[in-house]
Amino acid sequence: MSIKPDHKPTHKPTHKSGNSPSYKPTKADIQAAYNATVADIIDRDLNVLFCGINPSLYSAVVGHHFARPGNRFWKTLHLAGFTDRLYSADEDRDLLKLGYGITNIVDRATARADEVAAEEFVAAQQSLAQKLQTYRPKCLAVLGVSAYRLAFQQPKAKMGQQSDRWEGTLIWVLPNPSGLNAHYQLQDLAEVYRSLREATSSQ
Repeated sequence: MSIKPDHKPTHKPTHKSGNSPSYKPTKADIQAAYNATVADIIDRDLNVLFCGINPSLYSAVVGHHFARPGNRFWKTLHLAGFTDRLYSADEDRDLLKLGYGITNIVDRATARADEVAAEEFVAAQQSLAQKLQTYRPKCLAVLGVSAYRLAFQQPKAKMGQQSDRWEGTLIWVLPNPSGLNAHYQLQDLAEVYRSLREATSSQ
């Protein structure tokens, strides 16, 4: 079964973007976003469907993926050549025009990924499988090897292309672009993500 949020924030954001200088979520906004969700950026036959671990509270407040200040997802996409310029989080839906989309393993927002229980990752796999069956992306790029190991029950999985397809979809594991991931500097992230772009663009 898929993970359902326990509740959603009662407030409605009135701003355009989490990156807008005219708006910054308050602490109350962010705390109220626990267990809220962010809509998938998804369509049929995408070249790559990027799959985060779960939304941050900041992303849940502003309604855009990888919006938390310090997250390096958008910079990494640009440096790796997925986008011809640096996109901001409020442009996340524009990725569809380029053949890319965004989803998450677990839907509910938390302050940190380690607040998601291992059982949630396993349970969420069915919902993710249904998305692959429906939308048929060429590649699912899971952004976090620890989350991949839990959700897919592959304790020895490593970064990069996985040997087996899942629901007919090529699976890649990439580093989590969160600023909390100290194992990878920005240029390191770009290099690893670029290998995925080069592999998928040649197919």
